[in-house]
Amino acid sequence: MAKFYKKTNYQEEYPGLSKEIVDFLLQSDRKIRYQQYDLKVGKCQFDYVKGTVTYLPSREDSYERLIEENKQFADEAESVEDVVAKAVMIEKMLYCIKLLDLEDQELIAELFFKGKSERELSAETGIPNMTLHDRKVKILGKLKKLMEK
Repeated sequence: MAKFYKKTNYQEEYPGLSKEIVDFLLQSDRKIRYQQYDLKVGKCQFDYVKGTVTYLPSREDSYERLIEENKQFADEAESVEDVVAKAVMIEKMLYCIKLLDLEDQELIAELFFKGKSERELSAETGIPNMTLHDRKVKILGKLKKLMEK
């Protein structure tokens, strides 16, 4: 539960403060109380004429209650901007791969597009696994430099 704070008398506590600063501090205290207390506490509203009591829930809500009430949330899918940025990066990456030597292109295609592991490719080609790994690291370094241009 939120704490309710006692109002501070800044004029008494700090006698040298101007009225504007005291007003600003009081206003700041009120904003803090609003965020820490008022938003988190539900209230009852009484209508003495009709004889009814209405409960007003707090303005701060729990995720669990919203789920129970089947409230809709923003879609978690990628935004249009992210999709476009990713498409541009993929297009640039494919262009940069075409700038590599044919052997390097084949190595990248086997490892990343066809999903083969370095060990599988090493067994197929007869190239030692460590040599293949070193070539891959070197090629990825080239691609990184090409992408930065």
